[in-house]
Amino acid sequence: MYAVQYSTGYQPVQPVDTTAASSGPVLEDRSCETSRARPQAARGVPLSSHAHSVVVRARADEQSFRDKTSTSFSSQSGTPTPLMTSLAVRCLTRLTRLPLRRTSPCATPSKFSQHLFPITAIPSSAPPARPSASHAPSLPVMAQPEWRAPPALSESTQQQLPKLSIYNSLTRNKTPFVPLDPAGKKVGWYACGPTVYDDAHLGHARNYVSTDIIRRILQDYFKFQISFVMNITDVDDKIILAARQQHLLSQWLARHSSIDNDVRETTKQAFAAYLEKDLPLLGKGVAPEAYKGEAEKAYGHVLKGESVDRQGPPGDKEAKIKMHLKTAQSATQALSLPDSSSLDDFAAEASGVLFPYVDALEKHTVSGKDHDIFTKLTKRYEQRFFDDMKALNVRYPDKLTRVTEYGPQIVDYVKRIEDNGFGYENEGSVYYDTTAWESSGGVYARLEPWNRNDKELQADGEGSLATKKTGFKRSGADFALWKASKEGEPSWSSPWGEGRPGWHIECSAMASDVLGKQFDIHSGGIDLAFPHHDNELAQSEAYWYEKGCDHDQWVNYFLHMGHLSIQGSKMSKSLKNFTTIREAIAKGDWTPRGLRIVFLLGNWRDGLEITGEVVKAGKAWEEKLDNFFMKVKDIQRRTQGANGVTNEVGDMSLNGKDSSASSIDTALAEAQSKFHDALCDSFDTPTAMRVISDLITAYNSATNVPSSSSISIGKWLTDMVVVFGLDADHQEGQTGWSGVDIPDHAKPFVYPLSQLRDQVREQAKAGSIVSETFGKLDDLDTTKAGSQPFANAAADFQRKLNQLIESGGAPKDYLAACDHLRDSVLWDLDIYLEDRDAEKLPALVRPLSSSLREERQNREAAAASKAAAKEKAKADAEAAEKKRLEAGKLSHLEMFRTSEYSEWDAEGIPTKDAEGKEVAKSKGKKLRKDWERQKKAHETYLAATGKA
Repeated sequence: MYAVQYSTGYQPVQPVDTTAASSGPVLEDRSCETSRARPQAARGVPLSSHAHSVVVRARADEQSFRDKTSTSFSSQSGTPTPLMTSLAVRCLTRLTRLPLRRTSPCATPSKFSQHLFPITAIPSSAPPARPSASHAPSLPVMAQPEWRAPPALSESTQQQLPKLSIYNSLTRNKTPFVPLDPAGKKVGWYACGPTVYDDAHLGHARNYVSTDIIRRILQDYFKFQISFVMNITDVDDKIILAARQQHLLSQWLARHSSIDNDVRETTKQAFAAYLEKDLPLLGKGVAPEAYKGEAEKAYGHVLKGESVDRQGPPGDKEAKIKMHLKTAQSATQALSLPDSSSLDDFAAEASGVLFPYVDALEKHTVSGKDHDIFTKLTKRYEQRFFDDMKALNVRYPDKLTRVTEYGPQIVDYVKRIEDNGFGYENEGSVYYDTTAWESSGGVYARLEPWNRNDKELQADGEGSLATKKTGFKRSGADFALWKASKEGEPSWSSPWGEGRPGWHIECSAMASDVLGKQFDIHSGGIDLAFPHHDNELAQSEAYWYEKGCDHDQWVNYFLHMGHLSIQGSKMSKSLKNFTTIREAIAKGDWTPRGLRIVFLLGNWRDGLEITGEVVKAGKAWEEKLDNFFMKVKDIQRRTQGANGVTNEVGDMSLNGKDSSASSIDTALAEAQSKFHDALCDSFDTPTAMRVISDLITAYNSATNVPSSSSISIGKWLTDMVVVFGLDADHQEGQTGWSGVDIPDHAKPFVYPLSQLRDQVREQAKAGSIVSETFGKLDDLDTTKAGSQPFANAAADFQRKLNQLIESGGAPKDYLAACDHLRDSVLWDLDIYLEDRDAEKLPALVRPLSSSLREERQNREAAAASKAAAKEKAKADAEAAEKKRLEAGKLSHLEMFRTSEYSEWDAEGIPTKDAEGKEVAKSKGKKLRKDWERQKKAHETYLAATGKA
């Protein structure tokens, strides 16, 4: 069991300045207190009455948290549960948006951040564990700047709009959604698109599918007119490296026809350079043949799941080390190949170390004006990206922009920022001047101000090819708008010389070009919040800046999608710990619908780690919908007719009991209301999915549900799953989603066949066969592709019935024929007849699902296991019996005639031992018992072998 430790690190204190305009508590930050450094008295910052009420609510949240975590929680991981975290987050989010006073200094911002959110689930008998990054996120030390709500719409317009609130990263809270469009209908949305240098992985699917879900809800459910703009980043440090490295290695390999000495020597040098740069603990001079043992010595603890410094849990750093170890190991395998091996096979193993090495040697040969080297790669992966998105049923953008098509516009964009006084040039590069911007009243780091001095994030935002010199910067937070191109990098002409766009400026220029000075929504993955999106906001507002005017928000609502994680690490191309979308689908690990369902079951802005439980929940939800849609489609088919045959079945029931229709109709109305409220609550799809599941549960529990009610529920649920994008092949007017119907070419044969089988089963179960009442299957057209196997199934069953009728078959023979049709003939054609005797309904004709297959496999496996166990028990019994009989093979008259004794009586029982001494009386009794036992065993043996 795990106990919970909790502390906010903030305490309200009374104001010191009694002359302040407002009264009430202030927040005093004691998160850095230690036993050695107690806080000194400091002037408090009084809060407004509104802030005072926030403190009161935060106190209530904290008390709620304490109440709910006062008992122990069962946990295997030692991390807070989502409930625990959400309560703490809610409390701290309120507090961190208020003025703070520091009562003791923190050595570093990161240390302060750790103190800020010390929530940990710890074993009651163990020392406190470090918070899990996936459950206990660091919260802001610095409050976010004020967010300006969009201009209010007219009262009549506002009344026509949904009461929609969106979790806005600019406020870290849910804020009412008000479009800039005075009519309240048009919505401008810019989404950060992919950097196309490799295949998209499941982490990308998390981002783009979740974005697509929200887009569909806004467009198809709330009926907003969305102008959805997405970019393709086809100029970027990662792209430059990947494209150039692939190009240069390809050229280098073309100069060799086999694994010659130059290939081996160059690879050895590349291997050594790779170890020195990326695996420094190995030291210099490790030979390829000694690598495995040396790597185990230096990094064995990392491979076993520890952190490099053995302090705390492993993370991205350790994931990168494992990646580098794998790359180096692959190179040693290449070097161990014989010279006769294929050069392609060698290169495939050694490419990880050869890419950076050959690139360093030959990048000077690449011309900056030869953009084809780079676009050849990006065009390929852009197409593959959209192929993946189509497979996932993600809608294509209304407008697609590419960086390579915006070179001149980006130059103009940077020039205007510089002219406005917020950019400066250094050696052909232009940097954003955060100090000048903030001095003008502008805001930098709207999204994550607490990260503005994080050097690691800043460096990551500048890119791997950025200059290492930073002394020229006017502030450590300044970032590149335009980069002077170095050798081997693509370039465009500019007032500052040959160069290329900085990463952040690309989105600003393209979004501003299409959507203008201000738009409604910007979105992307949460990893882009800082520095990418914060830099975007600052430079865009600087571009649109007008002297003497208020600084406008460039974006009103920022949406960030949560990460997809693997064992606590973000799925990432750079970490190479990913499964591509196409691999996951091709292997059958995921279906597009199954993946989308899993994302819908989680909140779009939360991190998601795919576990067995998550997969199981998704499959259960999907199967529940499958079963419901099949039942409703069956009702529709039999009430509305199929293949020209109409069956008047009236009101359908799942269990045949009387009940009024009002209860299920009321359940539908309540579900529709709850569903609407959930989507209005920042697209709360987990609640919406639960509402759908609960409605089906209510339906399955209801009795004598009218057909009209069943169909109404079916149509509404169909509309909602289509809104969620769960049916890529939806046909207008159809009920249900794809995959719950048998093939069209099978229907003319299978439906009448199932109906005939129902008639036969009913009579056979009643024990009386009246063959004259059996229907006859019509001869149908079999020229339609794929129809012949179903025609054969129908004909074979009709033929079997005729044979039974002629031979006077017993009812059990008819039942066997019906079972054979269901369990073998149609099963092999991927169709299952689900008998519903308990409900007194005809068999449900349904496609064979994976769960049915799995259920049958498990059943057959259990039966096989039981049979095997029975067979083993029989064999064991026979072996035991044989052993028992073998034990009786020796005659009781001969059993004691050994060297241990010297004289025996007439029955063969010893009277004297080997030395001629009389056998003791007690021993004689024991020998007599053994003799009697063997006599009985021997007689049994003789009887069993027929020798008696």
